[in-house]
Amino acid sequence: MSDYLGKDTFKLGFGLMRLPKNPDGSTDIPQVCEMADKFLAAGGTYFDTAYVYDEGRSEAAFKAAVVDRYPRDRFTICTKLCAWMHCHDEESAKQQFFTSLERTGAGYFDYYLLHALQRNNYHYYDDYHIWEFLQEQKEKGLVKHWGFSFHADAALLDELLTKHPEVDFVQLQINYADWENPGVESRKCWEICKKHGKPVTVMEPIKGGALANPIPSVKAVFDEANNGLSYASWAIRYVASMDNIITVLSGMSNLAQMEDNLSYMKDFQPLNEEEQAVIAKAQKALSEDKSIPCTACHYCTEGCPMSIPIPEIFAVRNRVLSFKPWDGGKRDYVIATTGKGKASDCIQCGQCEGACPQHLPIIELLEQCRVMES
Repeated sequence: MSDYLGKDTFKLGFGLMRLPKNPDGSTDIPQVCEMADKFLAAGGTYFDTAYVYDEGRSEAAFKAAVVDRYPRDRFTICTKLCAWMHCHDEESAKQQFFTSLERTGAGYFDYYLLHALQRNNYHYYDDYHIWEFLQEQKEKGLVKHWGFSFHADAALLDELLTKHPEVDFVQLQINYADWENPGVESRKCWEICKKHGKPVTVMEPIKGGALANPIPSVKAVFDEANNGLSYASWAIRYVASMDNIITVLSGMSNLAQMEDNLSYMKDFQPLNEEEQAVIAKAQKALSEDKSIPCTACHYCTEGCPMSIPIPEIFAVRNRVLSFKPWDGGKRDYVIATTGKGKASDCIQCGQCEGACPQHLPIIELLEQCRVMES
């Protein structure tokens, strides 16, 4: 990996999971184009998408905004194969790779990932021989570097990297909220990657947007520091200051977010000792928080038999815990669940808990959310 690790000092990556939308739900391509233009003009190169993002519209938007408008040597692209979603056998799983090639029009992938490995799904990548398949695509020149994105414990990560030393890199969830979170084990996983000599791309540095608008007690910590930077900047710079990092992905949803990220990442300065102390105070404030640490990835809703909008319900519950609205959140709860399932409709099948990258006890949490129905 020495051929590209550290080669590009621009540590911000453009995550394409939450792209801007038009009122009819379609992707706002003109705004994506403008975001891509600013990103590339600032020196950025790394774009990250996936076969499953927005039912393929993310990969198509990348083609329209970047591939069709820039020479191939101006950018790098990473996408992903999800062997446990949107496929049913080895052939359909492998077909995701070729569909992504067609959707993106990229010709080849600079980076490619086995998507979202967890204890309950990583066997699919063995059953469907995806490890060997990706190595074959690398030998053909269709992939330059490949690895996997990971949402499980450090022990499993160590096991996988021992079994598969051929992988080039790993994508991990790292942020200051999850650094010592036992459900995520960011620090331990980062250390395992260093042990195996595998560089890291970082996802969820802002924890699905939660750290861009943190709880009041965390905001107070950063406001006291009074450096004039956004809350998101603290989160992204925290991770970008680490070693063994290829890039830090930010899933930007509008031009304003792109401009904010570029304002402090174009000429990136690592956190100094005083700023690290501020982060430590923010981590302490978070440790006392009782809100639900949901990142709204919606993996839990993909197969919910009752069509329960779990992330939206959790968001309402968190607003209740933080801001204590006069009606206990009942009005917002009705809005979130109209035409969909309610927390009380949960049949406790466990599908959501098996899919959750944060390993949340969703069934138990939905039970707690039922108070907003009464």
